[in-house]
Amino acid sequence: MSALPAVVLVGPMGVGKSTVGRLLAERLGTGFRDTDEDIVAAEGRTIADIFVEEGEPAFRAIEKEAVRRAVAAHEGVLALGGGAVLDPDTRALLAGHRVVYLSMDVEEAVRRTGLIVARPLLAVNPRKQWRELMEARRHLYEEVAAAVVATDGRTPEEVTRAALDALELKEA
Repeated sequence: MSALPAVVLVGPMGVGKSTVGRLLAERLGTGFRDTDEDIVAAEGRTIADIFVEEGEPAFRAIEKEAVRRAVAAHEGVLALGGGAVLDPDTRALLAGHRVVYLSMDVEEAVRRTGLIVARPLLAVNPRKQWRELMEARRHLYEEVAAAVVATDGRTPEEVTRAALDALELKEA
């Protein structure tokens, strides 16, 4: 097991990686970091704007570097963007880490996010696109995960407890 970070959260957009990540960090007595927030801070614009202005390949290159830096430096709980696992180098980088895949079905995704237009990959026919994204990504999330925690119908606190139990981690 690598020392950095303590826990890495992966999963689709809207699954609650940031919310659960903050709770996990609090329970473990450590810091929280979100690579999407890192990107927004470094770029001075939203992820949606990067997609629109530069396209997905440019965003994925920025994301890959943000994840590399965060995994190398952050000792606490780290949340990755929904598409970070698309990159094979990122998946290799996650090997040996405590990675938790937070999963949810499409109905839960609709309930949580309303599949809002601010999600650039879901702008047209959001339900269909969400299903297609999950078909393309589910096996990648599972590939990197040390544990899978379903979030459907659970509160963030319940998901946090399930993640701690799945990883056999003790609260600080």
